[in-house]
Amino acid sequence: MPETGSNPRDTPVDAVVIGAGAAGLACAADLTAGGLRVRVLEASDGVGGRMRTDLHEGFVLDRGFQVFNTSYPQVKRRLRLRELRLRPFTPGVLIRTERGLLRFSDPTRQPRRSADLLPGRLASTRDLLALGVLSARDMLGPPAHRKRAEDHTTLTALARAGISDELVETFFRPFLSGVFLEDELETSERFFHLVWRSMLRGTLCLPEPTLLVDSAGRFLNTCVLSEVSSGHSPGSRALVATSVLGEDRPELRRALLSALADAYGTDTSGWEHLAARTVHDALPAMPPPQRLTRTTRFGPGRYVCGDHRATGSVQGALASGARAAREVLADLRSAPR
Repeated sequence: MPETGSNPRDTPVDAVVIGAGAAGLACAADLTAGGLRVRVLEASDGVGGRMRTDLHEGFVLDRGFQVFNTSYPQVKRRLRLRELRLRPFTPGVLIRTERGLLRFSDPTRQPRRSADLLPGRLASTRDLLALGVLSARDMLGPPAHRKRAEDHTTLTALARAGISDELVETFFRPFLSGVFLEDELETSERFFHLVWRSMLRGTLCLPEPTLLVDSAGRFLNTCVLSEVSSGHSPGSRALVATSVLGEDRPELRRALLSALADAYGTDTSGWEHLAARTVHDALPAMPPPQRLTRTTRFGPGRYVCGDHRATGSVQGALASGARAAREVLADLRSAPR
């Protein structure tokens, strides 16, 4: 321990972690558990990197749209989920289409919503069968098989699975655009299958009930954060959070209000804009062929971790940080004394 009154920065350390995002914090925690003295440096005004929450005029605002999946192995390893008092999404997605508002439900979790998937309402019988086969393989099959398989784009993978262009445009493209932050579905199918598996096996959590996506692509997704978690909004005011691609501009806000009026079926002219959070480099590009994990060794005594070294997800960031810690500790043990 440093002496009273001494500068903590003068205390000798074994490792310096630059960046207090999810990967950096995971790495620092594992290095500390391995017996090293660690210092974490962060250039911004707080920890969390691209995953931060701000308090703004009594409202709780997330920076970017973050989904917390309880099935992530790193999440299970590091967190006591029960103590977090997580509040799950409604197991389904609302889709604003030319035919109106459609619901895509998970009948295994909400049997009373099974009628939403009757042939012809959202998808054809052929599409439902193809989707069922794809989901069963991803949910029950070993993930190692996907890592070894030939890699293609997500769009190609859906076509090869027998999913029609109509269902891709109605559901997969608007939904996955919010997951991948790209709307061409050029992301590696290896990553898509891992994401789809995690959604089927785990619970997507945030303090909000139902996610609404737009088949016309006017926004990525929107939800009423205060609908379930009243603590996100002071008093009785509703808090609506919406994600879009691009920089915040006045003309974008006007177009977005018009789109939200259509999506929610209400007049948005009186809505108040609270804040905009632009998350630069929000996700790494993941075109095929995509390696799902890479070494963090960058040079003698230097290591680089982050979701760009694994997969663009909370799991990828935490796993990369854990790998960096393992490689640091292994290299220190093998270094000549």
